[in-house]
Amino acid sequence: MDSADVVIVGGGIVGSAVAFFLGMESAAAARRVVLIERDPSYAQASTARSAGGLRQQFSTPENIAMSQFTLSLIRQLRTMFGPEADVGFREQGYLILAAEDSRELLAGNVALQQAHGADIALLDAVALSRRFPWLATEGVTAGGFGTSGEGWFDPPSLASLLRHAARARGVSLLHDRVMGIDARERVEAVRLASGPRLACGALVDAAGPWGGELAALAGLDLPVEPRKRFVYVIDCREASAALRLAPLTVDPSGVWFRPEGRLFLCGKAPEASEEPLAADLDQIDHAFFDSQVWPRLAARVPMFERLKAVNAWAGYYDYNRLDQNAVIGPHPALANFYFACGFSGHGAQQGAAAGRAIAELIVHGTFRTIDLTRLSYRRIAEGRPLPERNVI
Repeated sequence: MDSADVVIVGGGIVGSAVAFFLGMESAAAARRVVLIERDPSYAQASTARSAGGLRQQFSTPENIAMSQFTLSLIRQLRTMFGPEADVGFREQGYLILAAEDSRELLAGNVALQQAHGADIALLDAVALSRRFPWLATEGVTAGGFGTSGEGWFDPPSLASLLRHAARARGVSLLHDRVMGIDARERVEAVRLASGPRLACGALVDAAGPWGGELAALAGLDLPVEPRKRFVYVIDCREASAALRLAPLTVDPSGVWFRPEGRLFLCGKAPEASEEPLAADLDQIDHAFFDSQVWPRLAARVPMFERLKAVNAWAGYYDYNRLDQNAVIGPHPALANFYFACGFSGHGAQQGAAAGRAIAELIVHGTFRTIDLTRLSYRRIAEGRPLPERNVI
């Protein structure tokens, strides 16, 4: 029977980050690390279908810190990965708008973000109109604007850099599917679809939307499941130069948009009663755009009253039903089973920090860079949510 010191399930940005940072640890030099990904094309992976946002406008300090870690990594790309390294970071900011009933919440969030070093400005409706002339401010009382350190990037490029660097440091990449987990007091081995049994000293659940499914193979209850989200691509020939340089803008209704070259991306999380079936990513709900996205978009940005929807795609959130926050760290009873999933749409921007954190736990037994203790599984077991209020 083959064996590995660490088996990581999920080859997207989170799993690749775990593998990369394990490879960087000097104490891990003699360890055999195997990264398992079931989709060799990565076409169905959440990383490949992400809109790639990077923001510090969260209500949970740990989320702010994790996004700041990714920002720091992006700023050091060429030093860490070579002179050609690039993830297409567009530092155009986030603009999160609030209506009267959510102004106090927004102001509190901005104060928290500023206290943690985020460069976020709280703007009233008059200041918003002056700074963003394309914006209709009716019904808006304030906005949080990231004046630096926010924007969007290409998640597959960052995942590829992490994965290739990990492999260069000796991490093995295996295209297979975990069908079973042998565990008693500890995880002993995983059973693969191709037939072999792979013994392991530690198992990392970075399976994204299938994180709950993987945990169940070890008899563990993890409230993480796939939730389908749509991204619509629109063309607006009347868009001004200023609009084409807009930040990623989030309306109080939850509708968001951002520029993408000469086009724009947009979307909206559905209400609980409207959740689409998560079975087929190729099935796009165009009626949702017509009824729920476009009217709100045009009301907030009058130039979008005349536009053309030219494309769309769907991707999965690894949705944590408890509190829409990641689960990071070991299971309290099955101590060599580590969670790194449940990001609920934040995985692309927080995966690097989560990977660093899991590597630190495996090698050193403690968090060293960011204390993520509050994101541990213990809150799941105790039914004690740590809600993230800025979910898009």
